[in-house]
Amino acid sequence: MVDVRPPTVGVVVLTQGTRPDDLRRGLESILAQTGVTLDVVCVGNGWVPTELPEGVGSLALSENLGIPAGRNAGVSAVSGEFIFFLDDDASIPSPTFLIDAIGLIGADPSIGLLQPRVVDPLGLTNPRRWTPRIRKGDPRASSPVFSVWEGAVLLPRSVFDATGGWAAPFFYAHEGIELAWRVWNQGLVTWYAGDLVANHPAIEPTRHSYYYRLNARNRVWLAKRNLPAILVPFYVGAWTGIQILRWARRPAALRAWFGGWMAGWRENAGERRPMRWRTVLRMTMAGRPPIV
Repeated sequence: MVDVRPPTVGVVVLTQGTRPDDLRRGLESILAQTGVTLDVVCVGNGWVPTELPEGVGSLALSENLGIPAGRNAGVSAVSGEFIFFLDDDASIPSPTFLIDAIGLIGADPSIGLLQPRVVDPLGLTNPRRWTPRIRKGDPRASSPVFSVWEGAVLLPRSVFDATGGWAAPFFYAHEGIELAWRVWNQGLVTWYAGDLVANHPAIEPTRHSYYYRLNARNRVWLAKRNLPAILVPFYVGAWTGIQILRWARRPAALRAWFGGWMAGWRENAGERRPMRWRTVLRMTMAGRPPIV
């Protein structure tokens, strides 16, 4: 007999409780999804989630563990064949988004992770960084990618478990690159679905010194944790040159960045899982060798 049960999706929404209106909008957009069975948890990162819509579970973390570790904690609190991560200031405009995304994965089993196109709900210009490609092109065009915008991500739970989860030591920045790489290392593809949409306000994040520090530290850690040893200096060296060119006229940013760069080499990056050379070749053939 054909199994006609709806797919099950565990949904993790991480928040510090600072955007209650956005949080409710996002949760309601999840609860409006059709064709799937949901298990939704709101994870309070150093906050106790309260006044949640009916059907949403609550998980309070006693302190802010950072974005990757907070998401990982949420995964342990939900069940489902698929895992969907949604930021607390993001929402899903279509009630068939999840079943449509699952349909894409079902139609192409090589897809191990899916990120939708991100659109400002008020029609403002969307930041180019939301399209995770070097050659951005038309954001409505779908393609394999090698990093993800982490605010709306769907993947089979078995694939997520095999990655080892989000990079908890990172706290913030570049965890979407590692997750994408670890999907590729399973012989799968990380997919940007330009025909599916998530909403997010087009607001430039404020840059503080810790941003530059974590950006650099995690770039080094990303290489140390995931690349064959011989490629580590090539990847870090390429990004060092890129950052110097980008911020040559911003000495304060560069000082903070190089502070993080040094910390990345000195400090323990956590578990090392170097990708196979077959993965390096597949990524290279797909247009992005993991040296930049």
